[in-house]
Amino acid sequence: MILVAIIIGVVAGFSAIGIRALIKFFSQLSFSGPGNLLENIIATPWYLILIIPVIGGIIVGPLIYYFAPEAKGHGVPEVMQAILLKGGQIRGRVAVVKALASAITIGTGGSVGREGPIIQIGSSLGSVIGQFLRVSPKRLKTLVGCGAAAGIAAAFNAPIAGALFAVEIILMDFAVAQFSPIVISSVMATVISHTFEGNFTAFIVPKYQLASPVEIGFYFVLGAASGVVAYLFIKTLYYSEEIFDNRIKIPEYLKPALGGIGIGLIALVFPQIMGVGYDSINNALYGNMVWYIALALIFMKILATSLTLGSGGSGGIFAPSLFMGAMLGYFFGFFVHTYFPDITGGGGGLRGLQEHQ
Repeated sequence: MILVAIIIGVVAGFSAIGIRALIKFFSQLSFSGPGNLLENIIATPWYLILIIPVIGGIIVGPLIYYFAPEAKGHGVPEVMQAILLKGGQIRGRVAVVKALASAITIGTGGSVGREGPIIQIGSSLGSVIGQFLRVSPKRLKTLVGCGAAAGIAAAFNAPIAGALFAVEIILMDFAVAQFSPIVISSVMATVISHTFEGNFTAFIVPKYQLASPVEIGFYFVLGAASGVVAYLFIKTLYYSEEIFDNRIKIPEYLKPALGGIGIGLIALVFPQIMGVGYDSINNALYGNMVWYIALALIFMKILATSLTLGSGGSGGIFAPSLFMGAMLGYFFGFFVHTYFPDITGGGGGLRGLQEHQ
C-alpha cells in the first residue's frame, strides 16, 4: 500500500501540473495577449467575448455526453458517489475527459475552478491503479482517497490540507485505518509540484494587524454574511441544474453552449467572472477594486458559475467560492473602514489595512 500510495502521489502530482498547463494553453488560445488573463479578456473585442464561451460549450458538450458523463459538474460529488455507491470504482477515461473538458471550459471563459477537476482526476487515477492491482473494496476506497488528497495537495501546495480533505470529505471517516498511504500520496504530490513549478502560493495576502479588540465583532457579522452568500450560491446552483436538466428541452450535448451564451452576456459588463478568477481575488486583496463592483460581482459570480455548471460544463466550485468570499470581504471591509475608522485603524476599503501596517 505504501508503494502504491507513492505511485498515486507521483502520477496525481504530474496530472495536476498537466491540467494547469492545459488551462493556461486554452486560456492563451482563447484570450491571447501580453497581460494576465483578466487583462487579456478586457482587451478582447466584445463579439469574441460573446462567441468564445459558446464555442467552448459546443466542444465540451459532446465530449462529456459521448465519452464520460461523470465528467460533468464539479467533480467532488461524483467522487463521493463512487465511494458510497460503487465501492470506489471510477472509469479510467474519466481522468482524460475531465482534464480536457475542464481545461476547455475554464480556458474559454467558463466561470468555474480547477480544484474540483484536479480532485476527480486524482481520484480516478487512484481507482484505476487499485482496480488494476485488484485490491479489496476497502483498500480501493483508500486509494481513491490517496488520489483526492494528492490532487488537493498539488493544487494548493498543501499536503496536510490534502490529507485531511480526503479523510473528512471523500472518505468521511476520521478513523480510517489506512491514513498513512493518504498522507504519503499527499506529500509525494506536493514534492512533484515543488520540483516542477516551485514553492508557489495561490494568493499573496498582505500583512494584517489587529487595531482594536472591538474589531473582532465585525468578523462575526462578516461570517454570518458569508453564510448567507454560500446558502444563496448553493440554492442557485441546484436550481440552475434542475432547470437545465428538466425544463430546457434540447439535446444534452447542446446545453453547455446555451450556458456559454449567458456567460458571454454577463462578461460584456463584468469580465471578472470569466475563468478561475484568481486575478480578481488578488486585486481585491490589494485594494485594487471599487466597492460597488465588488458587491455586484458576488451575485454575478453566483449566476455565472450556476449557468456554467447547470448547463453541463465541467469545473469546480472551490475557486468561485473563494471569489465570492473575497468580493464580500472587500465590500464589507470598505464599509467598515469608511464608517468605523477609529475602531479598525484605517479608511477607504482594504487600502486602510495596508496603510495601517
